[in-house]
Amino acid sequence: MLKKVKAFLFRNTTTSQTIVKNTFWLTVSNIGGRLLRAIVIIYAARVLGAAGWGVFSYAITLAAFLTIFIDFGINAILVKESSKTSDKSYRSEILSTSFYIKLVLLALGTFVILVIAPRLTTMPQVRVILPIIAAIFIFDSLRQFGFSINQALERMEREAGLFLFTNLAIVGFGFSLLLASRTVEAFSYGYALGTAAGMIATAVVLKESLARIFSAFRWQLVKPILAACWPFAISGLLGSLMINTDILILGWLKPASDVGIYSAANRIIQVLYILPSIIAASTLPAFSRLVAQRSDKMRTALEHVISISFLIAIPTAIGGIILGKEIMAGVFGGSFSPGAVAFQVLLLTILIDFPAVILTSALFAHGKQKSLISYSAIGGTTNVALDLLLIPSFGITGSAIATLLAQLVSNYYLWWKVKKTITFSVTPYLKRIAIAAGVMGITTWALNAVGISFLIIVPIAGALYLFLLYKLREPLLHEAMKVLKTREEPQPSTL
Repeated sequence: MLKKVKAFLFRNTTTSQTIVKNTFWLTVSNIGGRLLRAIVIIYAARVLGAAGWGVFSYAITLAAFLTIFIDFGINAILVKESSKTSDKSYRSEILSTSFYIKLVLLALGTFVILVIAPRLTTMPQVRVILPIIAAIFIFDSLRQFGFSINQALERMEREAGLFLFTNLAIVGFGFSLLLASRTVEAFSYGYALGTAAGMIATAVVLKESLARIFSAFRWQLVKPILAACWPFAISGLLGSLMINTDILILGWLKPASDVGIYSAANRIIQVLYILPSIIAASTLPAFSRLVAQRSDKMRTALEHVISISFLIAIPTAIGGIILGKEIMAGVFGGSFSPGAVAFQVLLLTILIDFPAVILTSALFAHGKQKSLISYSAIGGTTNVALDLLLIPSFGITGSAIATLLAQLVSNYYLWWKVKKTITFSVTPYLKRIAIAAGVMGITTWALNAVGISFLIIVPIAGALYLFLLYKLREPLLHEAMKVLKTREEPQPSTL
């Protein structure tokens, strides 16, 4: 039994098994890693207060907005192209060329953070920590580049270990420096040291794959890589309007305490957004192969993956909305309770975002990443307009509503675009999910009404939901069990 478990978790044997294995490891690492990081984030938010936490969040968001071109889609292109070829020499050339492009972009991003960002904020404390924020983005960007190599290899078990180590380092350094000095600067230094440790560990683990990273560069590949990436760059820039605009406009129109409260609520949502990203990262190599093989299995795979995203999103949204006030106060403290309504509104966005991440991955696998430009433009511009309209009157709740409406509008376009490319339907998969989630929601409300702690309600509700799916014979659960027992053709796993 132990050998079977080890083989399943550490070897790539079939397409289905590899997707499930990679999803498992990315889930373990991201959930575990985020929980580890949440420990120091919650502590920092409580120690620094809403205003201090608002300063750190605003600095991180401003830097992220101004340096969105750092990735430029390089990581995704590396995963896609490497997973389609078995030529080790060509893979090394793609890796090396992508790395040099990444270094140029990192240099530009660092210049923007250090020179331009200080001129765009009225908060003196933000200017003080921007050099530290620049270091965080350099370390994190290089670490993420290393992670894309693991994704190309479909070896997410290594990525899982590295991600957990990185977050453990952030927790260790963050706590140590906050205990020494309860300031925003101290926490920023701790965060930077943790990301640096993660970057170094990633380089050590990938030393064999990185052997030719400085010598395999090919000028001939620069143009095609950039040609494939530019839609990502533009869509990323436009998409950042939807992700980062809320906090930036709040920082311009409202005090730092409002930024801190909204950022705390949004932090939980961003952790939840990781779940579909995990699934998308695990399925992109498989999607790319199925599209390249012109396989009819692509439609079935897409339906199943989107349905799984709804299987997670629906109960999470229902339970989170019911327990919203208790979660905000219980996690961050009573001073963050005013963010409960904004948090509940933002929870509705996961019903939109979860399938959207899978749909964008499917478009990318089909080589239609240019469609993401229009999608991001619709969402970004709508969010900016609604933020400017709603924040002055409704504050952080207005910001949350703006995000929800912007996602509704942009995702209507996204679903239409994907359905023009692939004929699929997920409606038949949702009936059992809706029934189980409804019963779970009623139970959650009843337990909350009698005063039971949300820490007890959450595991009870989760267990009840899974039990109901099992009793309703949900096909997706049975398929998952079937995958655990199936063996097919081995998948490529070397770079």
